[in-house]
Formats: sequence, structure tokens, C-alpha cells
Amino acid sequence: MQRCSISSGGPYEDVYGYSRAVRVGGQVHVSGTTAREPDLDADAYGQARAAWRIIEEALQQAGSGLDAVVRTVTYVTDIADADLVARAHREVVGHVRPAATLVAVRALLDPRMRVEIEVYALDPL
Repeated sequence: MQRCSISSGGPYEDVYGYSRAVRVGGQVHVSGTTAREPDLDADAYGQARAAWRIIEEALQQAGSGLDAVVRTVTYVTDIADADLVARAHREVVGHVRPAATLVAVRALLDPRMRVEIEVYALDPL
């Protein structure tokens, strides 16, 4: 089975030794994705939308897309942001209604980060 690693050029990929996304066969796994500058000063909704833009680009580079998303995992640092993050989720992938989990965590890598999103997708359906 062929493996393809996709990089977004984010600053942490080389530091931690990971890929933005990995495609193996018909599956695409997108690593936890957060907003980057200048979007780190946005609220949770703005950060989630910024993360989704990075995710969409990674999916496209892997030969997949938002319509092929089957599962998402979202981490928020403040559960009060759940509705804002859910709004972004619904706007981006609500039409495919993937299996989804939202979890509150103590912190993310940078204290300005409010949301991180993981995505699992298949070949376009």
C-alpha cells in the first residue's frame, strides 16, 4: 500500500517530526490543525475557520476533499467556545454530517490557540 505525506510548511512539522496529513490507500488522516498568525488573535470561530482552510488544502493535496470527511475530532481550551466552533464545523462539513467529537482540554501548544481539529477522510465518494 502506498503512503504519501503532505506538508503545509507549518513551523511545528519539522520540530516534532510529523506531517500535516498522511494518505495511505484510500484513507487520509489530517493531523491536529490550529490557526496560525495572524488568525491566532481571532475568537474560537475565526480560529476554527482558519484551521479548516488549512485542513481543506491538505485534503486537496492528498487527493481528497471536504465532501469525503467521515470523522472529526475537535479540541477546545474553553468549553464555552463549543457553540462557536460547532458553527464553523457545521458551515464547512455539516452537509456531509461526519462522525464528530468535541473535547475540552487544558491547553494547546501556544496559549493563544483556542481550537485544534483532526480530520479523517476517504477517497472522494
